[in-house]
Amino acid sequence: MTMHTDHVDHELIEAAAHVARTRCQGDNHTMASAARARDGRIITAVNAYHFTGGPCAELVVVGAAAGQGAYELDTIVAVGDRDRGVVPPCGRCRQVLFDCFPALKVIVGAGDRLRTVSIADLLPETYVWADHQLVE
Repeated sequence: MTMHTDHVDHELIEAAAHVARTRCQGDNHTMASAARARDGRIITAVNAYHFTGGPCAELVVVGAAAGQGAYELDTIVAVGDRDRGVVPPCGRCRQVLFDCFPALKVIVGAGDRLRTVSIADLLPETYVWADHQLVE
């Protein structure tokens, strides 16, 4: 697997970190996410933790972006509360993000190892949902 690294969007990380610091209160909201739309807007959201598996912050930000008319996302990042820093997307989020935005870039890593990689690099040899749909 070859990781393609792009410029790290520090403004996007700070937007997610700000939301994590100011909006993640208690056990129901422990992660924040920020996504940059193709038009340059930054959309933010928090997770909705629930013992049944509530949505991750990355998935909530996808819905929030659509609600604001931003259907094309360029880059996404998630940040944990309590100054945990950048947190990579879980497997479910990786699959959903890949299916919805196959060209999406994701910020991962910590400290001086922060990097921006393709969602495809985070989910190699993935199942591609669209490839398995019946065509009539």
